[in-house]
Amino acid sequence: MPFTRGKKPTTRAGSKIPKLSATSAENQEEGPQVKRSSSPPHGAPKKRTAFIDITNAHKVQFSIPGKKKEAGKKTEKKTSVTSVSAKSRTNLKKLLSASSEETDREKTDSEEDENSSKDETAPVEELVNPVPPAVREVPAHLRKQHIPQEFDIDSENSEDCYMCPEYAKDIFDYLKRREEKFVLTNYMTRQPSLNAEMRAILIDWLVEVQENFELYHETLYLAVTMADHFLSKTVVLREMLQLVGSTTMLLASKFEERSPPCVDDFLYICDDAYKREELIAMEANILRTLSFDINIPIPYRFLRRYSKCVNAGMDTLTLARYYCEMSLMEMDLVTERGSLLASACLLLALVTKDLGGWSPILQFHSGYQTSDVAPVVRKLYFMLLAPPDDKLKAIRSKYSHKVFFESACLPLVDIDVLEKALASQ
Repeated sequence: MPFTRGKKPTTRAGSKIPKLSATSAENQEEGPQVKRSSSPPHGAPKKRTAFIDITNAHKVQFSIPGKKKEAGKKTEKKTSVTSVSAKSRTNLKKLLSASSEETDREKTDSEEDENSSKDETAPVEELVNPVPPAVREVPAHLRKQHIPQEFDIDSENSEDCYMCPEYAKDIFDYLKRREEKFVLTNYMTRQPSLNAEMRAILIDWLVEVQENFELYHETLYLAVTMADHFLSKTVVLREMLQLVGSTTMLLASKFEERSPPCVDDFLYICDDAYKREELIAMEANILRTLSFDINIPIPYRFLRRYSKCVNAGMDTLTLARYYCEMSLMEMDLVTERGSLLASACLLLALVTKDLGGWSPILQFHSGYQTSDVAPVVRKLYFMLLAPPDDKLKAIRSKYSHKVFFESACLPLVDIDVLEKALASQ
């Protein structure tokens, strides 16, 4: 027990000074009989923590037993042996021997643990047989496809992460392959209450809805495509056709728009012909019928991609968009794939603007030859050549505006010029 230098501890009769231990030296409680003087006696050395080495001896590790005496000598020099009582020196020796024994025991245990861990991990290291890097090959479908420099239209956007230049070609190739899952047939023969004219009226009304709500063109195309796929699988009454169209527009808005209109907005544009419960029930019915797979490739996306291949101006792109939007109302073009329909619309716009035909770069990115596109171009041409219907004027009115370069007012190209362009490729 620490006590004041120059003063012997005072104890009661029969009491003993508690022994110091290696594990609880710091936590020993001092008896009430021991008091430290506020100042050293006259002639004694200055007060200092003489027994700090004793109280903290258990923290000192002596890994070499032969150096015990040296450590003891150092401690004795620091603590001034002449001022320490014989009983304290005995306690110090016991404490140092106990701490050294404990250190040796811990060292032996740690060595045994290390040896046992090495024995356990050794077989695992032997079992691991890494494959040489040369054997590992990237799967064919994950390899970056080689694009000839003359057909590279994405490297100019290499610094724009939003354009995804590294994956743009792969994305559109994937969409083109995905089209095979959504090929439609002429389903009107399976709809006893509907006909192609009713469908055209519905789409004409959806174009007005898209303009009034200022929705994206992608929303309009997706809504029409979803309606066609739903009608191809489910018989719908004439009175419910508008509900199908407004519900697909609601679904497409949720899929494409940043801030889609709410249910009440679509009930309002239907002139409250349907109840809220009916619209929500139709939404669930459409999703179940389409197996919740509504990411259907649409021609509008392909059209923008292909127009970039030839650096088409906004007036040329808008003219092709006019042709493509007019094709939505034509039942005969429902069976065409979106990528092929977009190619036909762009080729017709290029010929109309006298900007050439189906160039090699378009063939590379679309995967279609002129012979593949020509039949659809002729269908488009004769559709536009037919006299306009007074009931269906939303699209023509929309593209007669200056914002859309008055594309609907431009005359059609001569049929001989068109045939020559189709035959020259």
